[in-house]
Amino acid sequence: MKKITILIHCMDQSGIIAAVTNFIASKNGNIVYIDQHVDQEQEVFFMRLEGEFDAESYNNTDFSTQFQQEIAQKFNMNWELHTAAYKPKMALFVSKYDHCLYDILGRYKSGELALEIPMIVSNHLDLKPIADSFGIPFFHVPVTKDSKPEAEAKHLALLSEHDIDFIVLARYMQIIPEGLINTYPHKIINIHHSFLPAFVGAKPYHSAYKRGVKIIGATSHYVTVELDAGPIIEQDVTRVSHTHSISDLVSKGRDLEKIVLSTGIKLHLDRKVMVYNNKTVIFS
Repeated sequence: MKKITILIHCMDQSGIIAAVTNFIASKNGNIVYIDQHVDQEQEVFFMRLEGEFDAESYNNTDFSTQFQQEIAQKFNMNWELHTAAYKPKMALFVSKYDHCLYDILGRYKSGELALEIPMIVSNHLDLKPIADSFGIPFFHVPVTKDSKPEAEAKHLALLSEHDIDFIVLARYMQIIPEGLINTYPHKIINIHHSFLPAFVGAKPYHSAYKRGVKIIGATSHYVTVELDAGPIIEQDVTRVSHTHSISDLVSKGRDLEKIVLSTGIKLHLDRKVMVYNNKTVIFS
């Protein structure tokens, strides 16, 4: 059995769902999931569909060509077709913090994440022993003020060499250059605390503690040129009080970062995220 996922967005108009589902039926496909959303303000239609086909009769190239000619052109669609059998290749970028890295690698080794991790990249050597213990190639690419262009070129070469599909910044403490962002649009996932923009700087939890905040949180989002302002994939919060110390806030924040980042990765892997106008539509 061949399993596929189709993602569609276009201007809202009548007949889209009927046309798509009838096309699937004409190819002897079985729809196992379908969901749609209309942005009423922008008048934009979004749809996610999962289908199953007999392995002997289904041809991915033929299906894509015919869908484009018979359906996509008619409705002027932007659409993507993904096969369930393919495991995306993810690169991990890290610095010195290890909590997100350990969490992702643990989920990966347990089979929770249906992907491949061909490489881990870091601007420091601190986390190399972790990569070695999981048997994943580790690449040290130092980044200084003067070496940023050289580092970007090295990153791009490594990503191309390993056929990377998307990148996860597991607490990578460097600004991603525009060239890398443009090469992987909406394919670089970052995680950070949710104090921004109120508490900026190297010690946001200390600043938040001094202000007596009552909630802390984490945000995973796609990276764009505008720092920490990309389309949000997942967020979560937890309550804190005057009884919690700074170390309590840091610990709770790191737990949230792990959960929110892994959830963001899963949503991306499952093709449940659609980006439009710097916002996301997240299907269930």
